[in-house]
Amino acid sequence: MSQTLQKFGGCVDIADEWGVRLAAVLEAGGRLLAAGNGGSAAQAQHLTAELVGRYREDRAPFSAICLSAETSSLTAIGNDYPPEELFARQVEAHGRPGDVLVLMSTSGRSGNLLAAARRGRRAGLQVWSMTGPVPNPLADLSDEHCSVDARYTATVQEMHLVALHIMCAALDRELGVGEPARPSVEDLEVL
Repeated sequence: MSQTLQKFGGCVDIADEWGVRLAAVLEAGGRLLAAGNGGSAAQAQHLTAELVGRYREDRAPFSAICLSAETSSLTAIGNDYPPEELFARQVEAHGRPGDVLVLMSTSGRSGNLLAAARRGRRAGLQVWSMTGPVPNPLADLSDEHCSVDARYTATVQEMHLVALHIMCAALDRELGVGEPARPSVEDLEVL
């Protein structure tokens, strides 16, 4: 884990910048869409909950939809379309130009997330991904990515959770409701 943390510095900066930019998108009435498979689906749902609810301090709720938590849509799409359409069709339905699509994948190779990234880019969304080691197709398809160079899936997921919390802290800081300091890798040593 300590080697992974040492290599995580770039993701700290990326996640912080994402939070700053996401604050502008959401305050202007845009939305965040998020998706993942398995444990990454749970983290995508965690991210949207932090935005609709709150992270640390009270603030206005924002529009954030976890595509992997839309069970009726997932089962209907899965019944009527190829598996790759699971998230892509929802991106097409809910995404608008300028919105943000966050895709989370430890492998960066899930077909349904790759299709969602393509559809999101075509629809004018900003596509950000959190993946495992690069190179991987999802990082390549994304406008920007936070890729964790770790051997184990669990470690990648742990770092994705740290990154999404950094993003939420930066969003709150940008809105004036969070701590004013930017995080650094040294701040993460307490993990």
